[in-house]
Amino acid sequence: MPQTPSPSFGIMTAPMQVRYEDLIRVWREADAISEIEHAWLFDHLMPIGGDPSGPTYEGWTLLSALAGQTERLRLGVLVTSNRFRPPAMLAKIAATVDVVAGGRLDFGIGAGSRPGHPVARREYEAHGLPFHDFDHSVRSLAEACTVLRRLWTEDEPFDFDGDYINLRGAFCNPKPIQRPHPPILIGGRTAAMLRVVAEHADVWNLPGGAIDDIVNRSALLDRYCAEIGRDPASITRSIHVPVSYERPSDTRDAICEAIDAGFSHVVLGLAAPYPADAARWVTDELITAAPRPRR
Repeated sequence: MPQTPSPSFGIMTAPMQVRYEDLIRVWREADAISEIEHAWLFDHLMPIGGDPSGPTYEGWTLLSALAGQTERLRLGVLVTSNRFRPPAMLAKIAATVDVVAGGRLDFGIGAGSRPGHPVARREYEAHGLPFHDFDHSVRSLAEACTVLRRLWTEDEPFDFDGDYINLRGAFCNPKPIQRPHPPILIGGRTAAMLRVVAEHADVWNLPGGAIDDIVNRSALLDRYCAEIGRDPASITRSIHVPVSYERPSDTRDAICEAIDAGFSHVVLGLAAPYPADAARWVTDELITAAPRPRR
């Protein structure tokens, strides 16, 4: 495996059980600290932890607001559920956010929660959204990635006839600022999802896990890339690492393992309530102190 590039670090603030003012505070702090390069929200419509009736903000609406409150951070949703919004509508939303952000969007997407996850599933029923099986969600995600890229790059309206998506006269204006389009990050760990990653992703995000599984998942992605003639090194490896405020050494150890496994894009998940000067604490206790690749 080629040498891992110098890692980039970001934060993830799940927009549930938290005040809007606290999210703004943390993102503004992070925007002023160069060691923090990116910031992320999640995409759920109801809480998936804590008080089930507590507040949860819609991810893309909130991301647009935070884009207007920051100047430097790259930003995105880790990851957008492809089940929530029609892909052509999502392309328009993402293009708008990239314009608001001045070309700082990293576009994160995934298949959506599995049917066996009852805490997440309830948000589909509560909002009248269809909940298909996982095979349907993975295959429709692959079509969605094709549609999104075409809407962001093609100058003429087009029709699309797929197994899951059908469009007539599809067109996106304005386009995203970034050319040819914002980087596409796909999150997932199953074999079926990794095949979609190999074909469509610029960045692959893995939501943590045991280090042996992380290494095996990465090797499987390498294999799928080789099968379609793609250089595995063209896909940046990203990982979500939960932050422990009480035991930062545990978080540093997890960062070290991930970097040594070839993951150069590290997203540090911050749990609410956020401590005072949370972004500075993350920088001093985790990012600055984190080891660099040994290979």
